[in-house]
Amino acid sequence: MKIAILRERQADETRVAATPETVTKLVGLGASVFIEKGAGEQARFPDGEYVTAGATISASSASAVKGADVVLSVRRPAASSVSGAAKGALVIGTMDPYGNEADIAGLAKAGVSAVAMEFMPRITRAQVMDILSSQANLAGYQAVIDAAVAFDRAFPMMMTAAGTIRPAKAFVMGAGVAGLQAIATARRLGAVVSANDVRPAAKEQVESLGGKFVAVEDEEFKQAETAGGYAKEMSKQYQAKQAQLVADHIAKQDIVITTALIPGRPAPKLISRKMVESMAPGSVIVDLAAERGGNCEMTQPGKVVVHKDVTIVGYNNVPGRLATSASNLYARNLFAFLETLIDKESKQLAVDWEDELVKATVLTRDGAIVHPNLGKAAPAKKAPAKKAAAKKPIAKKAAPIKTGAASKTSKSSPKPVARKSGAVKATPAKTGAAKKTAAAKKPTAAKTSGDK
Repeated sequence: MKIAILRERQADETRVAATPETVTKLVGLGASVFIEKGAGEQARFPDGEYVTAGATISASSASAVKGADVVLSVRRPAASSVSGAAKGALVIGTMDPYGNEADIAGLAKAGVSAVAMEFMPRITRAQVMDILSSQANLAGYQAVIDAAVAFDRAFPMMMTAAGTIRPAKAFVMGAGVAGLQAIATARRLGAVVSANDVRPAAKEQVESLGGKFVAVEDEEFKQAETAGGYAKEMSKQYQAKQAQLVADHIAKQDIVITTALIPGRPAPKLISRKMVESMAPGSVIVDLAAERGGNCEMTQPGKVVVHKDVTIVGYNNVPGRLATSASNLYARNLFAFLETLIDKESKQLAVDWEDELVKATVLTRDGAIVHPNLGKAAPAKKAPAKKAAAKKPIAKKAAPIKTGAASKTSKSSPKPVARKSGAVKATPAKTGAAKKTAAAKKPTAAKTSGDK
């Protein structure tokens, strides 16, 4: 079993998909690990450390990938860079498929099975594989550090002989993994922290960290969380009410950190130009959603800008600013998942395609896009339904048996079994005009059409 690790091609990507620690573990599982030269340099993992861990350094991505059964990456690799892998090879990493369907189709055409780690379900057994949480945790921490750098004043309250310096006021918008870490970090630095979120469960979490919770707590707010623990997209009306609530609050803050992201969609705009201009001179906004367009109207992705003496930090790939720590966590996430796909006795890949983790994350297989959330997967799912509908002329065949009793046919059609076995005896006892009227309101064809 050959596993390849590629050097990341994206300009601002400093992370690597395997560390010397996880390479040692992969070799222990019987794998031969090939790493493209320089893959870990930006994360402070020199080639020599990989060699010591048991890996082979390849001079190019082509030689690393050639014949590989598994390819590990941070960002989605180009189809051309994995074309030399074994047929059906697993390509595991952050695939970012929404809006990039053509690239996913290219991976399918290359004959590999692309696995999107960001689609890992939020269940207990998959917590150790959750790349979104591990990377968001670091992003929340780094956001506060970046804010402290841009904020030219002290965070904590300081009492001196010359007088007291008031603590900085920090407002965190979004109390998911990144937001909670930002709250905890800002509190450790001595700031007075407040936060908001659209998920009701977040209130208790914010308060447990010493923050003040700020939100419009109406009926929509109470139902604003999915079963998987993600925030739902809120209505325009709710967003307007929340914007009105936070506008006055933001005007009194020194630091605002935004973390709101909805998978597969542009980042929602939470801070308007007017709100930015209401902040005191020297205030700082750190936008963790910059890579998706930003939560602040004034954010410029990848840049730090100043508007009316307010600094807006819009770094892309914030976890990559902590490359060593981020790579360590990310590589462990990948190893934890890959370990479940390897047979410990034969030391070969043994993928259970029906496993819930596999079904949730596999995007392509056998040359096709197979994930139900992607556009090209939808027709494949609808086709069987159409065939099933075409095979249901049983209701039409049953009608002639019940001539002169349209109401009986319509009444019994939703239950074909009852219609076949005792419908003739059962229906005469329930005849009548009222029966016909009720049946006419429930035509089988209309119900089937509605289901589609």
